[in-house]
Amino acid sequence: MTRLFPLAMVGWLALATLSSRAAVPQIGEPAPVLKATELDGQPFDLSAAHGKVVIVNFWATWCLPCRAEMPALDGFYRAFRDRGLVLIGVSVDRWADRAKVGALMRQYSYPAAMINEALANDFPRPREIPITYVIDRAGVLRAILRPGRVAVTPKTLAETVLPLLLRQPAPSPSGLSAAAD
Repeated sequence: MTRLFPLAMVGWLALATLSSRAAVPQIGEPAPVLKATELDGQPFDLSAAHGKVVIVNFWATWCLPCRAEMPALDGFYRAFRDRGLVLIGVSVDRWADRAKVGALMRQYSYPAAMINEALANDFPRPREIPITYVIDRAGVLRAILRPGRVAVTPKTLAETVLPLLLRQPAPSPSGLSAAAD
């Protein structure tokens, strides 16, 4: 019996470790939780963006494909932020490189946060970067963009995100009751 206890404990720890990892988000499912502090100190909460289309881009300063797509993300964000688009870049750089991340982001108009400063993050830590998630106005994951499959370009952003922006948000339950009165 005493020999079984250590084996049972190891099995339980392995199971607990596996279950604590974030599940890979699936298209058509609600987007994972993401709360972070942006580089400028502002809070970011994905759930607070309900009713808007959100792009979450995981990237790093040392990643050449990441840096290559940043101008397309920035141009798209500048063009559509007034129409309900939210974009956040989440850097996977080391904490020690925070100043480098901040210096690079000064070139762009969209906000960024460090992954290690996320207050809550149910997105899995990326195994490859860049990876970009597109979330509709209802908070549902609609696309995952990554080089080698569907890369972030002005064309793919237009094809993927514009249809979501053109759809008007569903009225809130409180808006329905007010309209019925």
